[in-house]
Amino acid sequence: MYKINNSRDLVWEVLISWSKNAALPVLAATLLVRWKIKLNNVPRIWDVMTFLEIISTIWAVYKFDWNTLYLDTSHLDISNMNLEMIKKIRASILLLSPILHYFGNISIPSPWGCSIWKRPIDAHLNWLKAIWYDYEFDWKNINITWKPLSWDVVLCAFFWVTSTENLIVANVLRNWTTTIELSAIEPHVMNLIDFLRIAWADIKIRYNHTIIINWVENLKKEVECDIVSDYIESWTFMVLASLTSKDYIDIKNARFDDLYAFIEKLRQAWIKIENLWNDTARVYRCDNLKRVDIQTNIFPWFPTDIQSPFSILMTQADWISKIHEILFEWRLNFLVELDKMRWHTAILNPHEAMIFGKTELKWATVTSWDLRAGAAMVIAWLIAEWETKVTNIEYIERWYENFVGKLKKLGAKIEVVKE
Repeated sequence: MYKINNSRDLVWEVLISWSKNAALPVLAATLLVRWKIKLNNVPRIWDVMTFLEIISTIWAVYKFDWNTLYLDTSHLDISNMNLEMIKKIRASILLLSPILHYFGNISIPSPWGCSIWKRPIDAHLNWLKAIWYDYEFDWKNINITWKPLSWDVVLCAFFWVTSTENLIVANVLRNWTTTIELSAIEPHVMNLIDFLRIAWADIKIRYNHTIIINWVENLKKEVECDIVSDYIESWTFMVLASLTSKDYIDIKNARFDDLYAFIEKLRQAWIKIENLWNDTARVYRCDNLKRVDIQTNIFPWFPTDIQSPFSILMTQADWISKIHEILFEWRLNFLVELDKMRWHTAILNPHEAMIFGKTELKWATVTSWDLRAGAAMVIAWLIAEWETKVTNIEYIERWYENFVGKLKKLGAKIEVVKE
């Protein structure tokens, strides 16, 4: 449980951590290299450590040196894979492609690990079937075998991020050419492509969300790659800075080039942002916020992962704002939890809500519903009167590395207590 008191005079700077969403697909792709890999800037958070524990049961040897990860994947063996751990995180689905390439079959339980929506995996399986994998799936277990396909194929990923990543890894060492239309191009997808290119993969990207993969016989045996910083965490701290800083907060490793759609919305709300040297964003406090309507969409448009923190921002704006979440049903449900803090909202349907400002948030004990909503509620607690408590903090700590430590460094009155 977190216990938080009003903190609206935060100062100094925050260093954005490295991206979990980038690290996990790259970790899966290291199984293709089958030798020695060095990954810099790997976040040491629950999902990453769980993923590493899973691949260690198939004889991938790893060692952490702070945020540098050393891997040896030269002696893989899937006979003793820990199937129970696979159930814990949705990213386990990324193991399908590299294991199938080398071992020809796999039987695992269906991975879940996501609270905002039971995201179906049949899309992953159907795309794998398109390159001649056979599968059986009963919603609890997945059994897949492979029949080699050696001609050109054209696939459509429909902008799904994890599906795009799985298709990339599945086709890097497949004969002939693979064209993936309507691919996701989020920064973490690009990081995966960068890693594979360093390993000698032949991957090209077109302006229209098309990824073309030409067959290579082998990948480089020793690879070193950097994991990118977490642009979603940057967004979170930008919202936090605009509401809780004494004057401004400097956000380092901000990945400014990936933030334009979000930054434009902040500027429409009259928030001042400066692009300093060395990828640092200076975000100033704003006490006269203007209402802004948002609609989430695929990257590079306004991302679904920031709509909950942005909703907190709009509670302090004038008049009424509207949130339109087009990707996930019921992701706006966290708003009902914040009604406990005297927040006036109206959920219109599973995808739309109205936010009435300007709201003076009151103290309460609330529950974190998911990763993003948890971070959003921390921001709400920092601007609320008196003391606020939150439960289910494991959602927050699954994503944000040293979140409490960073807030304390800025001067926030927050502590972790036993429930």
